Amino acid sequence: MLQYAMEDEYLAQARYNNILQNFGYIQTFTRIKQAELQHIRALLTLFRIYQVQVPDPGIAASFVTTPATIKGAYAAGVQGEIDNIAMYEKFLTFNLPADMRRVFTRLRDASRNHLAAFERGLARR
Repeated sequence: MLQYAMEDEYLAQARYNNILQNFGYIQTFTRIKQAELQHIRALLTLFRIYQVQVPDPGIAASFVTTPATIKGAYAAGVQGEIDNIAMYEKFLTFNLPADMRRVFTRLRDASRNHLAAFERGLARR
């Protein structure tokens, strides 16, 4: 679970990097990209505690495509956060240590906020 969660967070980071590189500064993506770094840091703590090898962040960018428009970028953000929330919801159905449950719950809840921000951005386009 930890490796899968980290790979998903790396993918989100790569997606937002790609969007910012191709479309320039967009406040929503810049803020959420910074938040994704916090998600990665929270997961890294669990990797250290449970002595799990951290996946390589370098391959995530190879799975990212550039949306044709900013509206498409917001739509990609919406779908990415929907998928991220579903992942954490699935993980939370398992019997987890309290610290892992806390981190997964916090990351799921943050992704709900990201989803709302992307939905607002999509509605404006």
